[in-house]
Amino acid sequence: MHVAIIGAAGMLGRKLIGRIVADGAIAGHEIDRLTLLDVIAPEPLRGFAGQVDTRAADLSTPGEAEALVAARPDMIFHLAAIVSAEAELDFDKGYRINLDGTRFLFDAIRLASQEDGYRPRVIFASSIAVFGAPLPYPIPDDFHTTPLTSYGTQKAIGELLLSDYSRRGFFDGIGIRLPTVCIRPGKPNKAASGFFSNILREPLVGQEAVLPVPDTVRHWHVSPRSAVGFLLHAATLDVEGVGPRRNLSMPGLSATVGEQIEALRRVAGDKAVALIRREPDAMITRMCDGWAPGFEATRALALGFTAESSFDEIIRVHIEDELGGAL
Repeated sequence: MHVAIIGAAGMLGRKLIGRIVADGAIAGHEIDRLTLLDVIAPEPLRGFAGQVDTRAADLSTPGEAEALVAARPDMIFHLAAIVSAEAELDFDKGYRINLDGTRFLFDAIRLASQEDGYRPRVIFASSIAVFGAPLPYPIPDDFHTTPLTSYGTQKAIGELLLSDYSRRGFFDGIGIRLPTVCIRPGKPNKAASGFFSNILREPLVGQEAVLPVPDTVRHWHVSPRSAVGFLLHAATLDVEGVGPRRNLSMPGLSATVGEQIEALRRVAGDKAVALIRREPDAMITRMCDGWAPGFEATRALALGFTAESSFDEIIRVHIEDELGGAL
């Protein structure tokens, strides 16, 4: 099987690659070729016996999507995007990367499909940002998409394209609406939601973190480990069971910032909690008012997707995966 990962240099891309290399197969199909693509060349891959093609490319550049599709990957994970705050600050860049890149990819597959019947499985990383206030809690599966950010709008358009191209038989697409991934490893990114990870990640290693919102802010979370599990499970789904509604809201954990902090206290103690410095930010707080607090995720759960059930568990996953299993 030939697997392509777009956005391979990002956090989820790197973790997905690691899992694929460790497993060596998806749904019993041995992986003998990997194509890894990002705007910055992914790091050289070790420990994989098959063929690896690694290159820097931007799918929004004419010709790049066609070059990727020319190799006819059997499975394509489309993870590439610029994050919410950056897409909001740079309107043109957001639509170029998040929408044009996706459309170019889907069209390159469509043209190949019409040429020789090529029909890959496409897993599209969408976001709960496709929903915007006013929102019920929990949000049901049949709730309408009402994005209130450019990023959410770009993802919502991508979902519609994925559904239509799948309906027309150009590819088998599954869109997964990822919760906010927490705790993200590494340095903070430009996502407006980054503080959810910062207030846990930094105190766990003895560093100060800034909290810009009240403790009452509630949001929908999942660990990086579970997010990778979503991607791989989506790759194996029987699309007959999914039906025509190809975009799924993923399960996760609904928690307030205060509940996050209390979980940190239980796992790492008062000393870690004392490293959180409150600096209210009115703009970020206003943005949080429009974010999804939690989902029923009934369809995804019925299809076998699973996630953590407590923030203590999410913190322990981070400690296991990023801190060697101990504080």
